Amino acid sequence: MAEEVKNYDVIIIGAGPAGMTAATYASRAELKTVMVDQGIYGGQMNNTAEVENYPGYNNIMGPDLAEKMYASSTQFGAEYAFGAVSGIEVLDNQDKVVHTDMGDLRAPAVILATGSEHTHLGVPGEEDYQGKGVSYCAVCDAAFFKGESVTVVGGGDSAVEEGLYLANIVKDVTIFVRGDQLKAQPILQARAKKQENIRFVYNTSVTAINGNGEEVQSVDLKNNETGETSTFETAGVFIYIGLKPNTAAFKDMGITDPAGWIKTNERLETVVPGLFAAGDVLVKDLRQITTAIGDGGLAGQEAYNYVSALDDAK
Repeated sequence: MAEEVKNYDVIIIGAGPAGMTAATYASRAELKTVMVDQGIYGGQMNNTAEVENYPGYNNIMGPDLAEKMYASSTQFGAEYAFGAVSGIEVLDNQDKVVHTDMGDLRAPAVILATGSEHTHLGVPGEEDYQGKGVSYCAVCDAAFFKGESVTVVGGGDSAVEEGLYLANIVKDVTIFVRGDQLKAQPILQARAKKQENIRFVYNTSVTAINGNGEEVQSVDLKNNETGETSTFETAGVFIYIGLKPNTAAFKDMGITDPAGWIKTNERLETVVPGLFAAGDVLVKDLRQITTAIGDGGLAGQEAYNYVSALDDAK
């Protein structure tokens, strides 16, 4: 016997800041709303030590901000469901069926707020030592390296921010930067360069991660100017080299660019009627909590407009 499909007005895939804000707007408009996510609500905020560019707070821990947003997003009746989404089926009447490993959900409007995830280096040893010294989350794993020397790979905001967080816990931090300069905001660079236990090494790529089978012991390096290779001892490797969109489940829907980011118009509509997108998963220049929230509010309102127009046409 086929499992019963659960019906909603709006299904939001993803429960980061964009998804939670969309849920607030949609449910406050009295739409039956559900957020579905395969992880804990909050998305990348849970991997962020301190947020200091969010209006209303001088600084706040990322997980604490996630908790506050979740409370807000569910206060008008929006539901939260665990589930990994495998695809979306668009029916002849333009209703959408969202297929998940926990059952199917159906609604006329769907908002994609699946965000992005950290890009991997793709070097030998990286996958082998995940959870054994390789990490993409300093907030999650810094405590395991108290008193140890660790490595950060990257030169943008995330790499420097997480390097600063690590520096308060570990013995010392070496940040390997592929190019000849940092891309992080000047205020972050200034803070890091004042930190006595942070060192920057430029024009250097990590080419392999080595260990004894149980834990990371070193990384292989290549100087990008001279081609010289070397080995550097380290207890942990924290990788921050960019982001990639979480859109694999939607790759055949014709809504993404070649890199996988979702394309929308100014109302955050994709080319599929009733299918919207918001937050870090979009083609955009700035991916921040504040921009995701703005997207989420607009997407939630546009989903309401779409559902209302369908009701009026009946």
